[in-house]
This record gives sequence, C-alpha cells and structure tokens, in this order.
Amino acid sequence: MRIRSVRGVGFAIVFALPATGSDGATPVPDFTGLWARQYIGFEPPTSGPGPIVNRTRLPSGQSSLGQFVGDYTSPILKPHAAEMVKKHGEIELRGGVAPNPSNQCLPMSPPYILQRQQVQVIHQKDQITLLYVEDHQVRRVRLNAQHPTHVTPSWYGDSVGRFEGDTLVVDTVGIKVGPHSMVDSFGTPYSEALHLVERYRLIDYDAGAEAARHGEREVTRLAGDSLLGNGVAIDTEYKGKALQVQFMVEDKNTFTVPWSAVTTYWRASGDWMEKACAENTNEFGQRKELPTADGPDF
Repeated sequence: MRIRSVRGVGFAIVFALPATGSDGATPVPDFTGLWARQYIGFEPPTSGPGPIVNRTRLPSGQSSLGQFVGDYTSPILKPHAAEMVKKHGEIELRGGVAPNPSNQCLPMSPPYILQRQQVQVIHQKDQITLLYVEDHQVRRVRLNAQHPTHVTPSWYGDSVGRFEGDTLVVDTVGIKVGPHSMVDSFGTPYSEALHLVERYRLIDYDAGAEAARHGEREVTRLAGDSLLGNGVAIDTEYKGKALQVQFMVEDKNTFTVPWSAVTTYWRASGDWMEKACAENTNEFGQRKELPTADGPDF
C-alpha cells in the first residue's frame, strides 16, 4: 500500500535570469513557470513509430484509466520486452494493480515522469531545473555542456541542453535501471543503453488544443476539467502559449527502432502541496477484506 502525507505550502515565485543562445547574443524562450496536464499517458507522434498503447478501451474507444494493459504485440518491442509488457497487463486483467515507480515509492525516471507530472520550470543562465510535484523530484539540465566521458548511472540520468532557435533540446543518457523501471504505465522496460532526446518549445493555444485532440484517444483524462490535485489547477482562463515536449526514445537492447511521443503542458496555478511517499510495499496490491460476523463468537 502506498501512503502519502500531503500538506499545503505556499508556492515560491522564482525569477529567471535572461537566457541567451549559444552565440551569447540571441534571445531564447523562457519556459519559467508552473505547467500541468489533464491526462495520463503520452500523445502519439504525427508520424513514425509511437509509444505502446493501451489494449483496454472505454466504449468510446479511448484508453481506459481502470486498467493499463499494454499492446505487447507492438513491433517496436524486442521479445523479452514484449513478454514483460504482457506480464504487467496480466496482473491488471486479474484485478490487481501492477507495480510501477509511483506506487512503489521509487524515482520516476524519464520518460516515465513525463506522463502526468505537474512541473515547475526554473530557467537560469547555465541551467534549467525541472521540479516535479510528486515526491519533490528534480531534474537538472546543464546548458551548453557535454556529457562526461564516463557517466555514472542515476535515476534521472545526465542531461545537457542547448537551444536551437525557439526549441530547447535536452539530451539524456545514463538513466539507471532499478526495480520496476519502465518508460510508461504498461511496464515497458528499458536498459542502461536508453537514450532520450526531448525538444521543448512554446506553441500557440490553438496548436496545443489541436495536439490534445490528436492525442485524445491514446491518453486518459483525469477527473475534472481543471483541478488536478496536489493543490494545482490548470488556468482555464489562460489562452496563451502551451509548453510542448516532443521526445524520442532509443534503446538498442529493448526496442527494435527508435520511437517518439509528445507531452503537452498548460499553464497552471495554485499552492503546491507537499507530498511524501511512505513505503509499505509489502502490503501493496493486497485487498483482503476484514472478517465479519453477525454476532460475537464467544
């Protein structure tokens, strides 16, 4: 059983330093702020191989939030990866809840963390910091830097970034493999050969809405139109830019080809609530009813 303590805290305002391009003079976008999304899952790319999708569907054809049963027949999966996705789905189909980094109180390595987490972006001169609401997870992207010759594997990997015009390109390697490591909610595994490239850019409101419509079938809307829990709500009055992340996943040990997906965030507001995961994983997934009787047995 996963137990979380939650306490409201005031959300601090962080002022970002002006950013410049690699030539030291070209202005670049500032992604500073609180961003969120109303869905669980990845949006499909407009073309090319995409992520694993849910075999369990609502009557509308949309992905079901009740069961995460990945399509283990996908041609992007190597045989051992397909078997792991299949076993993960079988747990869900039996009425259980398959373990994942979230319900096991483990760090959510990227790209798993891109599925639904609200994120606060702090844009500084030489670094972009990504703060995720659940369990206070942090990713640091060093700007205009190189990966070290030998990368020590870590939960979030070694991330370096650069600006290409209006787009922040983040390259991440050295993502650690641990218990229940996966790239999505379907148990899709990865190896330490995982290479992730994310492309962050601001898009017009209408483009963001169109992206949401395009991906609506493969993602699952959370309850409510704006309130997301954790003290965060999407600003429904805001009609400005959305933050879109297009990313590519490459892992020669797990996937037959590189594949890509999309995550679109919207401006959000509210007091960020403190969340701490208290582990009790020995009881996780056990739903045993307490004994009952009409009268005492003594």
